[in-house]
Amino acid sequence: MHKKILLINDMAGYGKVALSAMIPVLSHMKYEVFNLPTALVSNTLDYGKFDILETTDYMRNSMKVWEELGFEFDAISTGFIVSGEQAELVAEFCARKSAGNSARGAAVFTDPIMGDDGKLYNGVTENTVQMMRRLVSVADYIVPNYTEAAYLAQMPYRPEGASADEIYAMIDRLRAIGAKSVVITSIVMKGMEEKSVIGYDFLKKDYFRLDFEEIPVRFPGTGDIFSSVLMGGILDGKDLKSATWRAMDIVRDMIAGNRNNKDKYKGIPLELCMEALDK
Repeated sequence: MHKKILLINDMAGYGKVALSAMIPVLSHMKYEVFNLPTALVSNTLDYGKFDILETTDYMRNSMKVWEELGFEFDAISTGFIVSGEQAELVAEFCARKSAGNSARGAAVFTDPIMGDDGKLYNGVTENTVQMMRRLVSVADYIVPNYTEAAYLAQMPYRPEGASADEIYAMIDRLRAIGAKSVVITSIVMKGMEEKSVIGYDFLKKDYFRLDFEEIPVRFPGTGDIFSSVLMGGILDGKDLKSATWRAMDIVRDMIAGNRNNKDKYKGIPLELCMEALDK
């Protein structure tokens, strides 16, 4: 029987990001995929102009209907959250459906989308960070980038590079909030040209570090692809380090194969890249 995954994230009308990226990836990996949009967005934000429709009332009503119908999921993944009200709504839903409080028990994956390169995205405030900590507190797996981890852990972001001990301390703070397993991406390491991904596997009670050479091309949505492949690997029985490495490898191949695309703002053209998931 195929495992059922609920994706709680925004839906872009133009561009392969968030739900538009995660649904095809996880469907190709043979998971049964459902979605609950947190917002409808006209296009990826990289274009500089966009429209957004938040869907909090729709989400609340859908959750109520789903509860009445008895829908259950093997995993829940959360991404872009529009407001504190949404964060609380999603956190309570995940807590009810998690392994500790539900007969079936869903694994909860959280990508706390808030910022990058040491800065919060436009419209994201310290209040948003506080609300995201509530969501992190009910997660089995979280995948923040270095910027987001620093804000969540209330530790400094070091553009010149962090030491491994600083990142381990950051992970420990995130675990103290409530997260079980942690993967921090896009870490600038002190004295190194390469970047790193550092994580902690709750099941193995062990830290790991994976270094990578960054391809100097930016596509929106690569974090969503990474999160999807990692989650799919975990649900398929891989340990966290192996699932993380495979996700890194696949994203790297997709970026390399599309680095000369003229319009990068619309993300990776996933319909042309699915063979990368089969290797």
